[in-house]
Amino acid sequence: MKKLLAVASLLAILTSGIAQSDQNNQQQLNSAQRLLNSNQGLTIGGYGEVHYNQALDGDTYNNGKLDVHRVVMLFGYNFNEKTQFVTELEFEHVKEVYVEQAFIQHKLSNAFQFRGGLMLIPMGIVNEYHEPNTFNGVERPLIDKYIAPTTWREIGAGFTGNILPASIRYQAYIVGGFNGYDGSAKFSGKNGLRKGRQKGAEAYVSSPNFTGKVEYFGIRGLNVGLSGYFGDSQSTLYDGIEKSDKEAVAAADSSTIGMSMIGLDARYTYGGLQLRGQYYYTSLSNTRQYNEFTGSDVGSSMFGYYVEAGYNVFKHIDAIETDLIPFVRLEAYDTHNKVDGNLEKNDAYDVKAITTGLTWKMTQNAVLKADLQFVKNAATDSYAKTFNAGFGIMF
Repeated sequence: MKKLLAVASLLAILTSGIAQSDQNNQQQLNSAQRLLNSNQGLTIGGYGEVHYNQALDGDTYNNGKLDVHRVVMLFGYNFNEKTQFVTELEFEHVKEVYVEQAFIQHKLSNAFQFRGGLMLIPMGIVNEYHEPNTFNGVERPLIDKYIAPTTWREIGAGFTGNILPASIRYQAYIVGGFNGYDGSAKFSGKNGLRKGRQKGAEAYVSSPNFTGKVEYFGIRGLNVGLSGYFGDSQSTLYDGIEKSDKEAVAAADSSTIGMSMIGLDARYTYGGLQLRGQYYYTSLSNTRQYNEFTGSDVGSSMFGYYVEAGYNVFKHIDAIETDLIPFVRLEAYDTHNKVDGNLEKNDAYDVKAITTGLTWKMTQNAVLKADLQFVKNAATDSYAKTFNAGFGIMF
């Protein structure tokens, strides 16, 4: 009931301002979409962020953490007016290198564009819009780590497009799934689905999955999305076994999980007011067999949500061209929302968080951030406190 009330409150807040808005399409774009909209042959973009994190505890000393969290370069190339390529190269923590996106897109029409390669799974807000100037708070929301594990990308193919008269954008892809088992369990109550991301790195497929999203942006300042992800996790145990070998097939079946994930998100701006919210619900099947086979403790359902409000206090001061946004975000997630079989629900996985701070946009693409985050779980009585600060850029 609390979850439904939170979502209903979010929608009520957002729709309260709709009547004051005009019919002006205003689709929000991430870095890759900006490159795709370029008319040049070769285009270059990027973003990056540097963080400072300090645990606060009155009884103990704690070292702070300084980190060049990520530096990302994007390259796009227009072969002609219809065919384009985009890739995103990410350097994390100075020493780790990843390919975050690498896809080709061919335009048949505005409403029908083929896309194939390594692509972001279109779930929620932050998995696609994660440049540091696009969200408040130094770190990304917790539900985008444990429920929909940002940055979540897989190799696949499908179609995307804009239905402009209705101000709707859709995405629909067949993709490779999570690595659920390759000799050990990749899913757990502690980490959710995060450890199962294959990231396009020598990924294997035993069962393809489907993901899709529909976004509406026909009212000025409003963007609403409904997303989904459906299929089964992957298992190396299927590789090379005889279909008639019932024992081997049964073992392989026990090493997979069925997944149905639904996401609802909304962003709304009116004057200096900025509102956003997100809700995920994930239903997982075959978890009893998976846990018994692997020794893991993954739940049979997970959920997470947050609601956030901010206000640009410089919005109506003409002499100041920067943005200063105090904000507060309320967040909750539970990777043991439901459990199956003999598994006992672990209250440590039922987490609530409050994050409040300031975002100063020196320009729209260069930002300084600072916040305090309070996190607790149902097994503890007090909040763990962390101070975060950092800067980020996008170009």
